Amino acid sequence: MEVYFDNAATTRVAPEVAELMRKIMEEDYGNPSSRHVMGMRAENYVRHAAEQVAATLKVKPSEILFTSGGTESDNLALIGTALRRQKRGRHIISLGIEHAAIYKTLEFLEEQGFRVTFLPVDEKGHPDLGALEAAICPDTILVSIMYVNNEIGSIEPIGEIGRIVKEKNPECYFHTDAIQAYGKLTIRPKKERIDLLSVSGHKLHGPKGVGFLYIDEHVRLHPIIFGGGQQKDMRSGTENVPGIAGMGLAAELYYREHEKKTGQLLQVKDRLFERLSAMEGVRINSEPGSLSAPQILSASFSGVRAEVLLHALEEKGVYVSSGSACASNHPAVSGTLKGIGLPRELLDSTLRFSFGLFNTPEEADYCADCLEELLPVLRRFTRR
Repeated sequence: MEVYFDNAATTRVAPEVAELMRKIMEEDYGNPSSRHVMGMRAENYVRHAAEQVAATLKVKPSEILFTSGGTESDNLALIGTALRRQKRGRHIISLGIEHAAIYKTLEFLEEQGFRVTFLPVDEKGHPDLGALEAAICPDTILVSIMYVNNEIGSIEPIGEIGRIVKEKNPECYFHTDAIQAYGKLTIRPKKERIDLLSVSGHKLHGPKGVGFLYIDEHVRLHPIIFGGGQQKDMRSGTENVPGIAGMGLAAELYYREHEKKTGQLLQVKDRLFERLSAMEGVRINSEPGSLSAPQILSASFSGVRAEVLLHALEEKGVYVSSGSACASNHPAVSGTLKGIGLPRELLDSTLRFSFGLFNTPEEADYCADCLEELLPVLRRFTRR
């Protein structure tokens, strides 16, 4: 059996999405900026994708800006805000467990003279909201807090955070990296007072290389890509029409019968959670229930290095991650795991299991059976 439990890294493209993209690449391949019928067809795909995405968030299509993915969306939200609003203030607030696309960008902004406050989190990955409120000051121009943690799946109280931000400093923008949340959760930016929201297409059975940034109609950003003035001068460059159309369809499909799809993910997660909970020397770092995303489960295995266990599972046909795939080329101790206070001896013994719509509870059982077989052997080997 082959089991792909690394869907937080990327997902298999839905067949309907692949077919739509093939059609556009082979038949409707015009440039959306061209003024002939082929160009207008391409432009219609882009417009329709904006409508599809906007409908899932209950926002306006004009508030959707297409990008090359989550990293670019995060960069534009942070740098675009900083450049546009630096005369108002130079203070930014975020969490100490953010994805590299956030914290690396904030490190860059610190080098440019901006002041960044990184809030700590508790053992479940949640910030102290009192500390957040205290940190917001008159020169705070942006608060950026992830919606779902990409390593342990913690869901942050985004609605409450949005309320605090706007009550303490109404002029402050609120951004959330929703890359692991979009598709899995119901998100309402207007209700949650979100000004900017980042999404990546390949996390929800859409294509790689495409994403979007929701920008509330009252928000003003400084562009970071210049050229032909596409997308209202906010993001120049010929639009990736097949990718944009594919992501739009993937979004529509994921939110169609949304509760049923969330239930599918939870069935797989709950089965693996139950099996792991019964194993000796296993610590589960993801909360059960509504405070954790339905597609992510983090667990630490005492006495076994994560990399060793990962490759042992790979030999059994089970594919998982030892952390964020985006950081795999630069291995280091996870900031998230350190941030939640995981014991030192477990920092290098943690795996992330993440699920998609093509996974089944039977695959969770197979994964657990493999772990029950491998762990005693690997622990004996480690002790020697």
